[in-house]
Amino acid sequence: MDDERRQDEAAQLRQVVAALEEEVSFLRKRVRDLPAKTDELEAEIARTRERLERAASQNDRLSQLLEEAREQLGVLREEVERLTTPPNNFGTVLKVNSDGTVDVLTGNRKLRVTAQPNIEVKKLQVGQEVLLNEAFSVIDVRHFEPAGDVLRVREVLDDGRVVVIAHGDEERFLNRSSVMVEAYLRPGDYVRVDTKTGLILEKMERPEVEELVLEEVPDITYNEVGGLAEQIEMIRDTVELPYLHRDLFKEYELDPPKGILLYGPPGCGKTLIAKAVANSLAKKVSERTGRPDVRSYFLNIKGPELLNKWVGETERQIRLIFQRAKEKSDEGVPVIVFFDEMDSLFRTRGTGISSDVESTIVPQLLSELDGVESLKNVIVIGASNREDLMRATKLDDLPHNQEVAGQSELRDDGEFVLEL
Repeated sequence: MDDERRQDEAAQLRQVVAALEEEVSFLRKRVRDLPAKTDELEAEIARTRERLERAASQNDRLSQLLEEAREQLGVLREEVERLTTPPNNFGTVLKVNSDGTVDVLTGNRKLRVTAQPNIEVKKLQVGQEVLLNEAFSVIDVRHFEPAGDVLRVREVLDDGRVVVIAHGDEERFLNRSSVMVEAYLRPGDYVRVDTKTGLILEKMERPEVEELVLEEVPDITYNEVGGLAEQIEMIRDTVELPYLHRDLFKEYELDPPKGILLYGPPGCGKTLIAKAVANSLAKKVSERTGRPDVRSYFLNIKGPELLNKWVGETERQIRLIFQRAKEKSDEGVPVIVFFDEMDSLFRTRGTGISSDVESTIVPQLLSELDGVESLKNVIVIGASNREDLMRATKLDDLPHNQEVAGQSELRDDGEFVLEL
């Protein structure tokens, strides 16, 4: 019995040993295969890392493309919104109200609108252009309109409104824009206006009459006029005495002449005398009043250029010239209005051949000289070398003086001074 048990145990032990040997053999085989498998795994890991890097790089490119696409989509969305946005209206400010609203004119409609919070309503100016959104709210402030019609001022009212002459002698009432509230306007000035809003936007710098008037302060003295001592003395008595001794003339009820007419051959000193009169008057007034800043004005009128083919234009320019002279004389300074070549402009009435324009031009001059509105501090001097036009019935008895200015004396018939 004991032998059988020992045989069974030995058999079991042999089985265990065989199993252990088999396991050891398997483990030895695995140990031998482990380096190759490790290399394979490491190679797989390297390939995986490479694929991961490629995927990351591709992901970055896709992210960049996605960002660019998103930006482009935003730009396209803004472009679509811009193209589909309703158009904005332009308006002109007519009045700024105390409650923060603004009266504007847009599309021939007068509206009272509000403004965006970023718009300073108090700084808006009448006549300024503004931008309105679809709800007619002020969203932007523009400049003044640079375009407009040029019209002539007819009358300036006390309340600041201005009467202008439009096309076809049509008269219109206009208001002043903010930039023109303090501007000095006078009849005859030209202004740029916005006829839609009825606002005056700008005063033109040079009225039409200034193209024909040379306004200057002469520095010519009587000493520079040679050979005309007798004539100069007559002129000084005629022009300077009534101006310097106005009280005496008023006391003795003497009417001073409104002007003088100088006629004689060309180059005898008519224009020089007129300039010397203006300069001498300014000096005499300065000495009399004790004001060294007293000056005189010499308006040299280009006579022939006043003529205009349109009926009434010459008369209008004559009115503007005398109006300019009156404005200068209101400063208390003497003003000399000198008409050179007076015969070309103021001919004898009824002597016209193709027309009788002189039948209205001459009365216009006479009405300015002897009209209801008296001339103060204004002296009119005319010059002409056409004595035959003044002595039409004595053509055979005309003097022909060939002397030149600058000699000691001229003959008695060399220069004449007539009072108008």
